[in-house]
Amino acid sequence: MNADLLSLMPKVDFSRRGFMATSLITGFTVAAGPVMAQTAIRTDASGLNAGEVDIPVQGGMMKAYRAQPAGAGPFPTILVVQEIFGVHEYIKDTCRRFAKLGYQAIASDLFARQGDMSKVTDIPAAQAVAAKVPDAQVMADLDATAAWAAKNGGNPNRLGITGFCWGGRITWLYSAHNPKVKAGVAWYGRLIGNASELTPKHPVDIAKDLKAPVLGLYGGADQGIPNATVDQMKAALDAAKKFNVFYVYPDTPHAFHADYRPSYRKEQAEDAWGKAVAFFKLHLG
Repeated sequence: MNADLLSLMPKVDFSRRGFMATSLITGFTVAAGPVMAQTAIRTDASGLNAGEVDIPVQGGMMKAYRAQPAGAGPFPTILVVQEIFGVHEYIKDTCRRFAKLGYQAIASDLFARQGDMSKVTDIPAAQAVAAKVPDAQVMADLDATAAWAAKNGGNPNRLGITGFCWGGRITWLYSAHNPKVKAGVAWYGRLIGNASELTPKHPVDIAKDLKAPVLGLYGGADQGIPNATVDQMKAALDAAKKFNVFYVYPDTPHAFHADYRPSYRKEQAEDAWGKAVAFFKLHLG
């Protein structure tokens, strides 16, 4: 991470913070509301090595879901960053989708120290947990995940990251933090915000520090991410002479890729997924 951003982050003593979550969510989260079973995509694990793994991080062991092709590898690695709802079936399935394409995909439980998402039952409660998670902690846990991946079938020289909603913002930040990242795909991640002790900078603030190209996938009717903030991010990227490609889908809401939710938009989700896959193929192989 660039020195200025790191200096603004709180000095978190991870070794003294216990883990509230000891396992990943089974099935779909209940916090997001009723599951749209008719649209939820289900990817089988045939031909894959898929399941929960333990990743050593500061303070203990963090649960993660890993999916990769059967065999020794090494495979290009994609870190998959959760929404505010944790690592549930939608995120796990996304990992399997990438694994079917030849990637090692890993989603770590980045809220494990702040809450057990399997016990959270509504959106405000999920937001409350997410609000307690320091960016510094997330960067360190993703570093640990990338290190674990490199020792367990991943290729450290072909590292990518993607994330949804809360994870979309983290995708931007981590692409400025880790110089080993070769590509990022941010799905409707917040781009601007007020500085706080836990979130000292936001994507628009670190545009000049990006180490890798990031593809932005956004909804034109997203009530939480106004189009003006996308334009603000584009201007910051242009000013820094950084890669600047966004796809903003007209009349499309937030979480349009979340196939288990009413916000899902099949046509836009499939188009954006195709763009994400092509982007990773270009930069990771």
